[in-house]
Amino acid sequence: MNATAPEAHPAGPETQLPGRRERKKQRTREALIDAAFDLFGEKGFEATTVEEIADAVDVSSRTFFRYFASKEEVALSFQEEQHHAVLTALAARPREEPVITAMRRAVVEIARACERGELGFDPERFEVMMTLMDNSPSLMASSLEHQQKKQASLTAVIAERMGVDPSADLRPHVVAATAACAFRASADMLQQYREMLGDAPLSETIDRAYAIIEEGLNFPSV
Repeated sequence: MNATAPEAHPAGPETQLPGRRERKKQRTREALIDAAFDLFGEKGFEATTVEEIADAVDVSSRTFFRYFASKEEVALSFQEEQHHAVLTALAARPREEPVITAMRRAVVEIARACERGELGFDPERFEVMMTLMDNSPSLMASSLEHQQKKQASLTAVIAERMGVDPSADLRPHVVAATAACAFRASADMLQQYREMLGDAPLSETIDRAYAIIEEGLNFPSV
């Protein structure tokens, strides 16, 4: 037994209970997300109810709403994880990389991680999310509503890389908006690329989109 353990971590319910509570809350939250994505994959987003998600975890609907405001929020939890992972990956890119190059490599890195089940991402959940976004107009609308908040945090990271004040410089905002549009265009074009190129992953389509931006958008008219 470690003799210093009692001093570093005093025994007793007062110190141990909060940790257990937090772990239990996290397990319940993850269980609700798992159940939701299982049901979304089986029934689709629109046909799945909050009551069914709660029942699958053997909790009440009231308990569900302690963790999530709606089933849309559950579905979009995967996007939130992706977004935070991209911000982390972008912040870790070498400082000498131009901003679009750094964005391209960070976003493609996280997309590949989602596809391969790396960095803690579930590839099956990723595929369900892609299908839901294609098939549910209401979920797509909710995603777009959340986009502004995500764009603000992305703008802040880009501005920090550029060493500029985003309140006085338009460029980080343009880059962040362009990055969001590139991701959305990639998802929209994915099925068409798969028809042309076979089982093309989203990461490859994203890489193509960012390559276009890197090369420049001032295409000649015809």
